[in-house]
Order: sequence, then structure tokens, then C-alpha cells
Amino acid sequence: MMLAFAVVGGMLLDLLFGEPRRAHPLVLFGRLADSLEARFNPGGRGWRSHGVMAWSLAVLPWVLLTALLCQIGWLAWIIQPIALYLAVGLRSLGEHAEPVARALQRNNLPEARRRVGYLVSRETGELDETAVARAATESVLENGSDAVFAALFWFALLGAPGVVLYRLANTLDAMWGYRTPRLERFGWAAARLDDVLNYVPARLVALTYAGLGRFWSAIESWRTQAPLWDSPNAGPVMAAGAGALGVSLGGAARYHGEWHERPVLGRGPAPTFLAITRALKLVRRGAWLWTLLIALGGLLLA
Repeated sequence: MMLAFAVVGGMLLDLLFGEPRRAHPLVLFGRLADSLEARFNPGGRGWRSHGVMAWSLAVLPWVLLTALLCQIGWLAWIIQPIALYLAVGLRSLGEHAEPVARALQRNNLPEARRRVGYLVSRETGELDETAVARAATESVLENGSDAVFAALFWFALLGAPGVVLYRLANTLDAMWGYRTPRLERFGWAAARLDDVLNYVPARLVALTYAGLGRFWSAIESWRTQAPLWDSPNAGPVMAAGAGALGVSLGGAARYHGEWHERPVLGRGPAPTFLAITRALKLVRRGAWLWTLLIALGGLLLA
């Protein structure tokens, strides 16, 4: 009963209020992460062991505290849905992606470039309409997996402690998990642990995209194209998503001043603004399907 109440409550809170505008706990957590990096990785000289220690100090106390608080009966009914609400980002994903689609629809390329820059880490100043639509569609598919589905997965599996573990680990990957001279050794643990936590959810997301879209196109894209992608989890998600939408994603992109040749994902024409809105619909339908299944599972196990 608790699981059903909490998953529906958390998703409804996100639907109604979206991401907190002030004092989001992840902002405070980011400051903690910065201070830990300064302590354990001064001048980029930290080793893998330092990264493991910093990751543990950043994440595990909060997971333990959440688990202890959830042992208090009445408090658990409050903490569980709020933890999911703070970890999931379904409404926020739409709030970031929809302005890109609207700008492209109005042929306002400068605004579309500016808006898509909030979603992706690649350079956007010289992107044309197709490249902007491609970047936004890829971001919706991948962030849908990271910010929505994986959070739901770990919440269903371990409740509030699980979703806190996942969200903090995913945040540290976004901060430390880069192959740069400063972070390559120190951030190794954050990147690998995020890969582990996302491994099963990513494949369930790929299956969800396939089931809610062009099934065989998604499955074939997943089977043949995902192994070529450099990320073990983003590959299945984006390949299946592109196949489900019937568009071609991937291809060359510029990151931090360097061009990266990426495999083509999916099958079909290049994306337009319509692909962004269709990707959002795919993620939303999948998220509410997962919410329903988790709630029903919670009721059956009560």
C-alpha cells in the first residue's frame, strides 16, 4: 500500500509543481560535491581511491539517513513520495524541451540554439535547424531514462533510500564523470557506479520505447546500433528511441571544441521540431505506464 501511495503521490507532485525553484536539495548537494572534490582532487591530482572515498562521503550518509527516517511509520508516508518527487524530472524535461520545439516551429533559430544549450553539453552556437532538433530529441530520450525511468526503477526496488542513492549517484556522474585531465582518475568511480545503477533501467527503457512506438524498428536499431555507441546505457536507450520514433539521430557533434563522430541511430528522416514533441509524448506515456505498473504491483504485494 505504501509503495502505491508513494509512487502516485510523487509523480503527481512533479506534475503539479515541477522542479522546486528555490533551495532544491540537489543544489545544496552540488555544493557539497564541489567541496569534496576540492579536498580529495586538488589540482586534478586525485586517484581512483580518492574518488571512491569522496563518492562514499557524498552519497552514503544521506542514503542511511533516509533509510532510518523511513523506519518511523508516520514519517515514512511523507518522506517516500517527497523523495520520489525531488528525484524525478518529468515535468522539468518538458519545460526545457518544449521551448526548443516552439522556437523551431516559429523558425527562430537563435532562440532554439539558446534553449537547446540548456539541455545538452555540446556546442550549439552554429547548429542548423536539423542539428538542434536532433540534439533536443536525443536529450529527451536519454534524460527521460536518467531523470525519470531510472528514478522510478530504484524507487520501486528500494523505496526512498533507493531513489536517493540513484539520484545522488547520477548527479555525481554529471559533475565528476568526465574524461578530462582533471577528472579522468578522480571521477572514474562516479562514472562506473552510475553505469551500474543505470544498466538494468536503460534496457527496460529501451523495451518501453519499443513497445510504445515502432516496435520492430526500435528492436532492430537497438540490436545493431547500440553496441556501436560509446555509452553502454545511452546506446540502447537512444537507438531504441530513434527506431521507435522513426527518425535518424546520432552523427557528428562538437563537444568542448572537438568534433566527435558518432554512429547513426534509428531509421528514417532527419528530425524536425515534431520529433521533439513526439519524443516527449513517448517519455510521458512510458512514465505513467511505469507508475501504473508499480502502483499495481504495490497493491498486489500489500
